[in-house]
Amino acid sequence: MSSEPLGLVAGEGLFPLLVARGARAAGRRVVCVGLWGFASAQLAGDCDDFRWAGVLRLGKWVRTLRRGGCREAIIVGRVAKSLMHDRWRWLRYIPDLRGLRAALRVVRDTRPNTVLLTLAEEMAAAGITLIDSTAYCPDHLAHEGVMTRRRPTQAQLADVETGWAICQQISRLDIGQAIAVKDREVIAVEALEGTDAMIERAGRLCRGGGWTLIKVSNSRHDMRLDVPTVGESTIRNAKKAGAACIALEAGRTILLDKARVLELADQLGIAVVGRAGTPAA
Repeated sequence: MSSEPLGLVAGEGLFPLLVARGARAAGRRVVCVGLWGFASAQLAGDCDDFRWAGVLRLGKWVRTLRRGGCREAIIVGRVAKSLMHDRWRWLRYIPDLRGLRAALRVVRDTRPNTVLLTLAEEMAAAGITLIDSTAYCPDHLAHEGVMTRRRPTQAQLADVETGWAICQQISRLDIGQAIAVKDREVIAVEALEGTDAMIERAGRLCRGGGWTLIKVSNSRHDMRLDVPTVGESTIRNAKKAGAACIALEAGRTILLDKARVLELADQLGIAVVGRAGTPAA
């Protein structure tokens, strides 16, 4: 891998921390743009240079990274999808010129994949190439097979088998990346609200518990952009809502501190399995 400085554009959650720590351990200086309202202030301690910027201040992103000598960058961390549907978004997140240009390109298509690909193109035009967001934390990727000591039941494996192709289909249609299944019946589908809200809804709809959460990547998935993640909060929320099994796409889903996530799942009695992805029809 390169020894040049690595740019990092960071949203919410632990994923940016894993990337920063992994890149520095590999000998790269990390220049980070933390997105106001989303990134953790803790991240500054894991980067060599840290600057705050607005989520639509793309020009500032570019200037910060270029001043830091970056020709490669990673964009990771959650930014609420509902932002694109906020009626006051132009006032809350005033764009700079480069950000406005990018925003105008997606005004008719605000699907996450379109927005992220546009960001990648704008960054490339400025001389900064986005790279695989898991390049510096491969040990945290889900692997194929049962990952916890607790094993899924035959009924849960049947739910995974039933729901897998359905989940890939809704992902291909850009609806969401997760569903809840019980007794081979879909009880909840993720949409704009995100996985945690869907988990809560599944718990209300399936009071008896024992359901399975399935989470996949988009069938047009680009490892530079929008890698699905599961963290300790996901496991705790799933337990509270009555989930008994979680199935993830192997090699394409990040466990946010894998060892801790799997240990917590075992403690709470949730089986976690990885399954190889297959193209949706």
